Amino acid sequence: MRAGLGRASSKQAHGGAGHVGAMRARTGADRAGAKQARIGAAAREAGRDGAARISDAAADELKPGDRIVVTIKRIGINGEGVGYYKRKAVFVPGALPGEVVKAAVTGVEPNRLTAEVAAIEKRSPHRVKPPCPVYERCGGCQLQHMDYAGQLAAKEELVREAFARYAGLEGEALPLRPIIGMDEPWRYRNKAQLQAGREPGGRLALGLYEPGSRRLVDIAGCAVQHPAVTAAAERIRRLAERAGVPVGAGPDGALRTVVLRAAPESGELQLTLVASAEQFPGRDRLVEAVRRELPQISSISVNVNSGGSPLVFGERTRLLRGKPDLETRLGNLRFKLSPRAFFQLNPEQTVKLYDLAREAAALTGRETVVDAYCGTGTIALWLAPHAREVRGIETIREAVDDAERSARLNGRTNARFYVGRAEELLPRWVKQGFRPDVIVVDPPRTGCDAALLRTVADVKPARFVYVSCNPATLAKDCRVLLDAGFRIDWVRPVDMFPQTSHVESVMLMIRREHMNDIGNQTFK
Repeated sequence: MRAGLGRASSKQAHGGAGHVGAMRARTGADRAGAKQARIGAAAREAGRDGAARISDAAADELKPGDRIVVTIKRIGINGEGVGYYKRKAVFVPGALPGEVVKAAVTGVEPNRLTAEVAAIEKRSPHRVKPPCPVYERCGGCQLQHMDYAGQLAAKEELVREAFARYAGLEGEALPLRPIIGMDEPWRYRNKAQLQAGREPGGRLALGLYEPGSRRLVDIAGCAVQHPAVTAAAERIRRLAERAGVPVGAGPDGALRTVVLRAAPESGELQLTLVASAEQFPGRDRLVEAVRRELPQISSISVNVNSGGSPLVFGERTRLLRGKPDLETRLGNLRFKLSPRAFFQLNPEQTVKLYDLAREAAALTGRETVVDAYCGTGTIALWLAPHAREVRGIETIREAVDDAERSARLNGRTNARFYVGRAEELLPRWVKQGFRPDVIVVDPPRTGCDAALLRTVADVKPARFVYVSCNPATLAKDCRVLLDAGFRIDWVRPVDMFPQTSHVESVMLMIRREHMNDIGNQTFK
């Protein structure tokens, strides 16, 4: 995933929205069924539930409420435990690989069952007590009840299972390198999007919606947010309450979302108040209080979102005080981020991810590179110092403008950016005599467009570098290119979001006719 304006339409940050700079509010509807922490309450009922009769019915005869025994084999893409009952897959939120659980069936579908933990018969050695006090309600994390070594192993297995299922590669046929984790897998998120609302007692809250509901969970003290963001959010909550700011909805406008972003290098913060109207009661009092009490916030803007869409941002943003942009760094690159601009949430792991992409590209300074889903150009700019020429392609003009600005800011004169679709521009360039040595893609979770994969097969670059945020679509796209004459050299997962079920990967594929040019590397 790239830095910049929301990955444009082609890369909206983990299932985002289809509009530049807009990202989905983290509502319960977006994550329904993905929450594992219900196991805490279920396990407390183990004595009573454990005494219930265990069903021996055929899988197709089970009904909601039936009790079954399941051995958990792996985690699913939403972090739930996955096991089998009489050869039918069972998805059990909160259960961990290696555990044997008594589970109460909650859903019966033709190809799967869903169930809740009633009792743990055999506990995983990786099971731990979640450090976050609201983990069981929040929905932002899915794996805090698993220690970090267990998380890394489970995410590797997610990638391995995806390639076995969708690409037909398993065992030694899959050159899977060890996952790259974090030394400190907490407090890494440099940005928070906090919904504003009221708790049952009337207290103003900033947080996330509980999965499957509209109940707001205040996430003060969040263990994965950068400490500067967490501290500022709590101060802003108190200042907004003191200023009498209405939240959620109101006849004269109301505060809907507070967006905070940190630049760890400088300690500066950017604050965006997303509201249903540009001017809302208490706004100016809040802004003045923030300016006075939180001098580290160098930029304060208001964004207007008056619609009923689940998108966080609206179209119109106005600077209220301070700088229009927040300057931050990624490795040696500088970026100036506007309020709606998307930027990687975990800069430390992003550097590792992009370094893997550079390793896969194996640039010597003579190569031409095309970044086919360039967004605002961060991977293209990362590779530019090591290539002869880099061309980035993106469908959204605003994202391309941002990429060009970043290229100028960083002196990347050999990087150029184009508005369009790669499957249309690449064939045109080949006819004009430009044939890239390396093609890089970093698509959304849905994977590469089928037309783009056909174009890659026709253009036949020596190296094809795939940066993925979804193991399933990575494996499916890999299968297409294997059938088109490419061979997989290696795949390496990167843990970009510890405590969640997300895993990113970098894959290198090489054309069969170029295999002899790669030295002593082994191909499968």
